[in-house]
Amino acid sequence: MGLTEDPGNGAATPAHEASAAGEPLAEGAAEAEDELYDITIIGAGPTGLFGAFYAGMRTMKTKLIDALAEPGGQLTALYPEKYIYDAPGFPKIISKDLVKVLVEQALQWNPTMCLDERVVTLDKSDEGHWVLVTDKGRHLTRSIVICAGVGAFAPNKLNAPGVDDLEGVGVHYFVKEKAAFKDKNLLIVGGGDSAVDWALNLQDVARSITLIHRRDEFRAHEGSVQELMKSPVRVLTPYEVKQVSGDGKLEQCVVYHNKTKEEETLDVDAILVNVGFKADIGPIREWGLALEKRGIIVNNKMETNLPGVFAAGDIAAEEVKMNLIATGYGQAAMAVNVAKNYIDPKSSIFPGHSSEKM
Repeated sequence: MGLTEDPGNGAATPAHEASAAGEPLAEGAAEAEDELYDITIIGAGPTGLFGAFYAGMRTMKTKLIDALAEPGGQLTALYPEKYIYDAPGFPKIISKDLVKVLVEQALQWNPTMCLDERVVTLDKSDEGHWVLVTDKGRHLTRSIVICAGVGAFAPNKLNAPGVDDLEGVGVHYFVKEKAAFKDKNLLIVGGGDSAVDWALNLQDVARSITLIHRRDEFRAHEGSVQELMKSPVRVLTPYEVKQVSGDGKLEQCVVYHNKTKEEETLDVDAILVNVGFKADIGPIREWGLALEKRGIIVNNKMETNLPGVFAAGDIAAEEVKMNLIATGYGQAAMAVNVAKNYIDPKSSIFPGHSSEKM
């Protein structure tokens, strides 16, 4: 129910750090490239942000690096106005609001945040520290936690005549602002959490909503599907898009039943396509890490095959995968605490409860 992924996206900007609101996080001259950090977290999605908070709790000198211009990963880049239903502590919360509180939580310890900067290579220095080379500089660190989510991502495109011509003028793959669908006759394509959640969340904005899915079964959470079936949203299964048309703007869409081939022409102002994403972990493949498909193999301490390098969140390949924000929080805490013990063997992996420390 709601977004279940941990959307981090590895990499980021050195000295001109920016908050979720685009304001500076710190003042002063650009940091020296040879400044050594205790821990560097690659990816400023929910997992990375919570990891930065926990590293601050352990008094570690912390840096966050992310390829996106704002923290929040996919929550910021793809779904800023979408409700999240499975974030601990919130019955439901809008994505951008969850990012805001995660950033506030992380920044209380004053980590260095480097945004709009992509990590390219991982090497060792002559002194035995890790060296992260980005498209903008060089970063030294004693330990690393990779929270890069699914890596770089791009939406799967709808393959039907007329779609490419109307992309951006009626055909959409993201929802940056719900207001873009105000008073529209909206067609949503997809059967996963994103498609179902948007069908429910846009009811108070769109004039009408039709959702089509190519299968009879949905991949979304059961509770969300039950709510969808009770809603005014018109649901057509198993249906697909045959073609879209319009003169400079979207006007009509022909859909068809993929078993009977029966067709129906819909008058629509907007189409929202939610049929998944292509993901690529990019340069991470070349870092000498043990990989399994698009994931980094870890043990139960979130350790990779490289000493002092950990992984958490969606990119961590475990025997049983649950790509939940809640799971990422726990993995980040484990990785950071084990990293603390790695750089300071006298320290305990479990430092006690935060209520005791505070």
